[in-house]
Amino acid sequence: LKQARARRERGDIGAEELKAIEDDEIVKVIKKQEDIGLRAVTDGEFRRAFWNYDFLGRLDGVEAYLGERKIKFQGPNPKPMMLRVTGKLGTFSGHPMLEHFKFVQAHTRVTPKMTIPSPSSLHFRYGRDAVPETIYPDMADFYRDLGQTYRQAVRAFADAGCRYLQLDEVNFTYLCDPKLRAQVANRGDDPEKLPAIYADMINA
Repeated sequence: LKQARARRERGDIGAEELKAIEDDEIVKVIKKQEDIGLRAVTDGEFRRAFWNYDFLGRLDGVEAYLGERKIKFQGPNPKPMMLRVTGKLGTFSGHPMLEHFKFVQAHTRVTPKMTIPSPSSLHFRYGRDAVPETIYPDMADFYRDLGQTYRQAVRAFADAGCRYLQLDEVNFTYLCDPKLRAQVANRGDDPEKLPAIYADMINA
């Protein structure tokens, strides 16, 4: 799969050839999970480049692009993929990961599981830099609309038959780190208020 992705980046193979390899490897990893007795299985996230950008970057009004990471990991850092809002949120016109879920569903005897990033992931790493004031003068409107986008996305997964949908919420943990709290405060966000804001989006 790694070799196929590298070949795709070089243009040696097309998108359909890569998908065929992904399909084959995902069928194998589903079987492996079933064989060891797991009662819920995933596609190993074998179609993803990043745990969060592949989902968020395909939402209506959001784009992924290469830029300078705002929050850096200790040690080696991944490719500097970024996210930004390009239009009003609050709608959901579909998503490639719905088909990814359906593939798992069609190839397993147990519960198919899908994971998406928490809505806080669109804000925490970038703050206001990801949300232009020309689109959202009031951040409360951004949080409300993002919650509504997620509400529709979750409904779409449910309508596709997904009964095990995990939201990866890592930013509550980051907000326990004094260094990251300081970074958030320095850019103008209140680290005391963000947990409640993020919880409201999830509850929506």
